[in-house]
Amino acid sequence: GQVKSVKPCLKQLQQCIQTISTLHDDEILPSNPADLFHWLPKEHMCVLVYLVTVMHSMQAGYLEKAQKYTDKALMQLEKLKMLDCSPILSSFQVILLEHIIMCRLVTGHKATALQEISQVCQLCQQSPRLFSNHAAQLHTLLGLYCISVNCMDNAEAQFTTALRLTTHQELWAFIVTNLASVYIREGNRHQELYSLLERINPDHNFPVSSHCLRAAAFYIRGLFSFFQGRYNEAKRFLRETLKMSNAEDLNRLTACSLVLLGHIFYVLGNHRESNNMVVPAMQLASKIPDMSVQLWSSALLRGNFWGGFFLDSDPVFPLQWTDGPPPVQFQAQNGPTTSLASLL
Repeated sequence: GQVKSVKPCLKQLQQCIQTISTLHDDEILPSNPADLFHWLPKEHMCVLVYLVTVMHSMQAGYLEKAQKYTDKALMQLEKLKMLDCSPILSSFQVILLEHIIMCRLVTGHKATALQEISQVCQLCQQSPRLFSNHAAQLHTLLGLYCISVNCMDNAEAQFTTALRLTTHQELWAFIVTNLASVYIREGNRHQELYSLLERINPDHNFPVSSHCLRAAAFYIRGLFSFFQGRYNEAKRFLRETLKMSNAEDLNRLTACSLVLLGHIFYVLGNHRESNNMVVPAMQLASKIPDMSVQLWSSALLRGNFWGGFFLDSDPVFPLQWTDGPPPVQFQAQNGPTTSLASLL
């Protein structure tokens, strides 16, 4: 999850693959015998570099760039699969689709995401090995989709199934973080929620080394404190998230943290400070683009514009939407709805 730190290495990798791609095989005559080691064909390496670039772009919150490189990689894969039946190509395709599905959910293209989830299912059905390796990811994607359409019971079922199927620590932490957000939203699963939060405590023995996931765990703590009405505690957790996300250019996490801080200041009646948080969140969400954070920010900005006049008389006045789950309710017990898709 160290998006900023890895940029120089990624750029160097991209330059290397560009150089290799322009060489003919008979031009590559290394003097060192060790350089003759053949890990992957250069065509496969090219797709792999596209895939790493997609992962990096997603974590950084550059979803249009992720889409661009996904399209390039999938096009290259289609050409390769006409001539090459190597199983690694299907693995690359599934991983690319898993990432672009999360992009679709963040940008609000839910129907397309569902079609691509179906495509992943079809690919996995063709190979027992693929299904075994990606079953947990598939259930996780279905859980994220369920969150996006506000079906929290179904999201919980998908995430708990995914947890039973995975032994990968980072995927486990990602699933638990999103499952915690479901329990927070449901508001009546306190025992299960406390158990999950203890297992992903960012202040003490966090289970994985991922910078991004640890920052997300602070965000979840802040979200829970917000729902509990413990606003000072929520602000402390969210400022920790901001510190970590700013350090590594985790733009989507930054946007989510800013808008939630803005919501806290809104509830406390500090509309000026709320605007100071929400305006940059809105700008960042527009660049990503993150539809749910944009809707959430817009609702708060409308509320701040009226200076809280409608908060007492009609708390849902600023909230009018026609597609998908409500981005936010201004009453703290209802709160925001968003998943942490694309952070991994």
